Amino acid sequence: MNNFLVHNEETVCEMCKAAGVERVEDLFGQIPADVRMEKLDLADGLSELEVRNVIKSLANKNKSDYAIFAGGGIYNKYVPACIAQVAGRFEFTTAYTPYQPEISQGTLQVMYEFQTMICRLTGMDVANATVYDAGTACAEAILMACRISKKHKVCVFNSINPEYKQVIKTYTYSQAIEVDWVDEVPQNTSDYACVLVQTPDYYGEIITPPAADCLLVVCCDISTLSILKPPSEYGADIVVGDVQTLGVPMNYGGPSAGFMACREKYMRQLPGRLSGRTVDADGNQAFCLTIQTREQHIKREKATSNICSNQALIGLCAALYLSVTGEKGFKQAGALSAINAHNLSEKLKTKGIKTLNKNFFNEFTIEVADSDKFLAKLRENKIIGGIKLDEHRILVAATEMNSDDEIDKYVQCV
Repeated sequence: MNNFLVHNEETVCEMCKAAGVERVEDLFGQIPADVRMEKLDLADGLSELEVRNVIKSLANKNKSDYAIFAGGGIYNKYVPACIAQVAGRFEFTTAYTPYQPEISQGTLQVMYEFQTMICRLTGMDVANATVYDAGTACAEAILMACRISKKHKVCVFNSINPEYKQVIKTYTYSQAIEVDWVDEVPQNTSDYACVLVQTPDYYGEIITPPAADCLLVVCCDISTLSILKPPSEYGADIVVGDVQTLGVPMNYGGPSAGFMACREKYMRQLPGRLSGRTVDADGNQAFCLTIQTREQHIKREKATSNICSNQALIGLCAALYLSVTGEKGFKQAGALSAINAHNLSEKLKTKGIKTLNKNFFNEFTIEVADSDKFLAKLRENKIIGGIKLDEHRILVAATEMNSDDEIDKYVQCV
């Protein structure tokens, strides 16, 4: 790409003449003078070396040496070094966005492998090649259930992630879908298109989804399926969630990617992209996008979904993570996370700090006298102690990244 060259005086005069003004400033005459910025207060230009030094000094202000015990949807998980290297290879480079049929074969194959892995973990028949995030996946699952059932009323547990809840409210409001927010499933669910439950829920509690006379949508942290039963074994029709825990850095809360999987009979209502395996004209293995009627570039306002892109690069990282760790490593990471969380919970009990959960995986809620003081004291000792829920409750998470020393220091500091 050529370097950008600013307009010279001659070019500026030609442009002003064509626009019918004398000066560039005349183009902004309609903007009130009292809100107009007369001059940008910019520092003098720096050399490349000086810029590097400035950026380095700014980067040193980041607090990167803290022990992290915060979760709430984004977790501090180990990311194998090879993932970034492999994800950046040319086979995955494409000039097209990942919803167009002309995607590179490398990206299509990874989508296919990703879908296969999600199906194996959830026990579902079909999975898509990611959506934006878990919140989007929850909302899209509700719309999907309404299309299948022809009903416009759904039941959602209050204990889901608050961010997912906000996305659901936005989606359902625009679609005139009525949402009943509940703490437990009603006795009669036949009027609903679906019941949506998150397990483990936002507070870390492992919930056994109830039997219902409608579709069951289960939102789950995919890494918990390293130990917990797949949702297919307790009657899920649609399974959604996030893949951030599969080799994706926290990145200040994003980007991440959501997944959706379902039973085969609901396949044509699944939003997003699906990659399929076939053979080309020469009989060689090839991959292509399939069931294209859902796409907005085919049916526009009548499309199954108006998702116009996806998180294919994040899905690639997730597929690479599962490939690198394998079944054994995936289970080991899950087991370590659960062991560390339960170890921390038990040690906190010796300090009189109560865990409010009955059953949890790697995240749990504790009760303290003063949440702000509790977390502030931990921060003073370079520990991010969790997420404040209210004045007396804190959401705490542990992963395989938390050492025994960090856990002991957490307990000593409270």
